[in-house]
Amino acid sequence: MKRIRASPRSSASQSFFSRVYALVRQVPRGRVVTYGQIARALGAPGAARTVGWAMRGSPASVPWHRVVNARGEISLRPTTGYHEQRARLKAEGVRFDRAGKIDLEKYGWKRV
Repeated sequence: MKRIRASPRSSASQSFFSRVYALVRQVPRGRVVTYGQIARALGAPGAARTVGWAMRGSPASVPWHRVVNARGEISLRPTTGYHEQRARLKAEGVRFDRAGKIDLEKYGWKRV
C-alpha cells in the first residue's frame, strides 16, 4: 500500500505521531486497537482523527493494519489498502463477521 505523508508537520504533531507509532508497535499479532483507544491511552481523548493522520503516514515498521475504527471495521475505503489490511489481519487469525466487523471483545487489545 502506498503511504501518503501529511505535511508539513509541526514538532508537536511529530512528537504525538512518534508516541502513536510506539504504542501501535506494541499491539500483538492477532489483536486490534481503535483510533480512539490510542488517543485516550496517550492522554488525548479527542484526538482519534489525529491518530488516523498519524497512521496514514506511518513508517513501514508500524503494524498499521492492527488499527481499526470504534465499530471494529476497517476505515479505509474498499480499495487496495482495505483489502491489504483485511488480508493482513486474517493472516494473523483475526476474523470478520458477515458485515465485515471484528469482534472487539475477542480481538481487541486489552492493554490500552
